[in-house]
Amino acid sequence: MQNKSPIAILGVPFDNITLAETCSLAATMIESRYPHYATTVGANFLLAAQQDVELRRILFDAHLIVAEENLVLWASKILGNPLPGCVTVPNLIPQLLVLAEAKGWRVFLLGGDDTAAKKILARQPKLQLVGAFKPAEKPLLEMDHADILRRVREMKPDILLVAFGCPTQEKWINMNYRAAGVPFVLGAGTNFDFLTGTSRPHPGGGKKIKFILAVLKQWWRLRAKKKNPAAAPADVMPDPQGNLVIRAPARLGAAETHAAQSEWLRAVENGHVFFDLSETQFVDSTGVGMLIRLRKRARELGGQFILIAPRPPVEAALKLMKLDEFFTVQASIGGARILMESSAGASPVTSGVSASELQIRWAGEVTTLNAVELGAYTESELTQISPGMGVAIDLARVTFVDSTGIGLMVRFKKNLKRRDIHLKFTNVSPSVRNVIRATQLEAFLLS
Repeated sequence: MQNKSPIAILGVPFDNITLAETCSLAATMIESRYPHYATTVGANFLLAAQQDVELRRILFDAHLIVAEENLVLWASKILGNPLPGCVTVPNLIPQLLVLAEAKGWRVFLLGGDDTAAKKILARQPKLQLVGAFKPAEKPLLEMDHADILRRVREMKPDILLVAFGCPTQEKWINMNYRAAGVPFVLGAGTNFDFLTGTSRPHPGGGKKIKFILAVLKQWWRLRAKKKNPAAAPADVMPDPQGNLVIRAPARLGAAETHAAQSEWLRAVENGHVFFDLSETQFVDSTGVGMLIRLRKRARELGGQFILIAPRPPVEAALKLMKLDEFFTVQASIGGARILMESSAGASPVTSGVSASELQIRWAGEVTTLNAVELGAYTESELTQISPGMGVAIDLARVTFVDSTGIGLMVRFKKNLKRRDIHLKFTNVSPSVRNVIRATQLEAFLLS
């Protein structure tokens, strides 16, 4: 785990590390043998994530995010936690390949064309480049994911470089990196353009101005209005049920985050955490970045990280960065305990039957993590259908859906249509509708 505090820029948490530290962290991930994914992010990417809730969530959950251009470094400096330098695809991947050659790591190239593998092997003939495959160009949900995963798993790579272009490669990686089982997966641009020394295009004048204005808005809204006091010590204590309660200081800024982050991370490593913000009157971009890191680590470990009673300044900061839907929030510790007890073992699918319709209710998130389980539960509920009945799947309690979840919806829609059964999705929240709209399937799924 990195020692420097992360910083949230337009809701995206950047790791505060150099190119050398990035390679070192990648090596740690590879040696762990657990699947991880990383991405390099520039201003264009940040602006795209502002409009695409799924992409924003993918970046929220990424194991490693580094800045790939100077405009992002400028933003980090303005926001009070300067990042140490750019980590671009043209710089990072050659360094990783040199390290892979020395360590004997196996590398697989996904996407691009045949020239990429030839150029790499011409430069590094001893590199274990175990596979290179370019799938047919299709929309994300129409790709043959099973065939791609079979090819990757057969070669057992340590590093998987995916060159589908942004944001397709990030969405493919999020859908498949666990099933691929590769310890380190990285988006590599379009056609492995790092081989020619080019990177993702930087924003033009209009987008550059839009990015700068968005960063200045974040700075203005989260600026410190008075001199920082001495950083408060970390305050972590267990509750009677064995959960850990972190009492956040009155100011959750860079100084407080730097002072307490090690103890807060240890708390997340050791169990469920209630992060009590009832006394916190100020948060800056570093404080938000730390909240994201804690939430992310808890998710990796299968633990709960619940924000307790955030005051208006904290709520406003999360809303400004479009992160308010990504955290679980409760008004009190008692409420958080009740939520955990009620959700433990609860089925993500319930149903009811009327004379003309089977009504199925989905709850929670519909993502790569639970799509198989959710699909199996739904299939079992469909056994209640009688001739002439329709099906309605109620999404009122669905808080987020990713591309895998959209694929699940498409599968049920098509399968039931083949059986002459009409399926409709109802009570779709704006955030879920935005993901559906981004896949250009709104007319098919919601008409």
